[in-house]
Amino acid sequence: MAQPLLPIACIGECMIELSGIDLDHGQARVGFAGDTFNTAVYLARLRPGVSYVTNLGTDGFSARIRAVLAAEGIDGSLIGSHESRLPGLYSIELDAAGERSFRYWREASAARTLFSGVGAGLEDLGRFPMIYLSGITLAILPAEVRAALIARLAALRDAGHRVVFDSNYRPRLWPDAETARQAFAAMWAASSVGLPSFDDEERLYPGTTPGAVMARLSGLGLTEIALKNGAAGPLIRWGGREVQMAFPQAERVVDTTGAGDSFNAGYLAARLEGLGPEQAAAAGHRLAATVIGHPGGVIPKTAMPR
Repeated sequence: MAQPLLPIACIGECMIELSGIDLDHGQARVGFAGDTFNTAVYLARLRPGVSYVTNLGTDGFSARIRAVLAAEGIDGSLIGSHESRLPGLYSIELDAAGERSFRYWREASAARTLFSGVGAGLEDLGRFPMIYLSGITLAILPAEVRAALIARLAALRDAGHRVVFDSNYRPRLWPDAETARQAFAAMWAASSVGLPSFDDEERLYPGTTPGAVMARLSGLGLTEIALKNGAAGPLIRWGGREVQMAFPQAERVVDTTGAGDSFNAGYLAARLEGLGPEQAAAAGHRLAATVIGHPGGVIPKTAMPR
């Protein structure tokens, strides 16, 4: 097997982000974000060795995304360039409590062609000891490519690679909930580490409980799980035991965009440094509590906790 290039590959989609929208005055902030992209950025700020795997276009926005990745120290050598497609776009609208809603324009984005002949191939994933992806990564891929990706990741997991999955369920990206449930079940069974959110699991399995989620995922073979659950704190399963973590609430909540993504980054950075899951959860919480105190999915480097 080829020698690993970098410790971790994050697979997914980076989109053009419109936030701070003022329709009365025709104003908005333009940024770049996406769930696995956000995690990759925060991971790279915490420790070196992050690669991002996606497809972009050949337009100015795509060039800017590449520049942002480079400025964050993220390797982009496996990013493909699609000649006729562009990055997707989304907008964030916030309510008075800081909860967000999204509007998407991504049906023909370049990232949807990932592992389909442009850019990285599935064989390239064998170069990474750890591979991270989300339910959004799965949702944007054609069904046959999704199945091939899951099969490849299962084989890599069996060969000793750590495969990390966050379900991150977005109903509008799926034809129906049952399709998402089946895809996620297959992906959980191919994973080493699970980083789900309880609200996503509850949407897919109405009436479920944190304990039921842990039992279901453990039954699929996962031995390390950090179930994110907002202010209640994450529930950790590792080494055959479960621990309910309790952390201080964030001092302020401005925008919850990127909360789960940043938790995942803090968690994985700590695990890559050799810390245990409980310490990793504390690191993830600390970063997420900082992120939700700022607007947008990616906060400035200067705002990172020290």
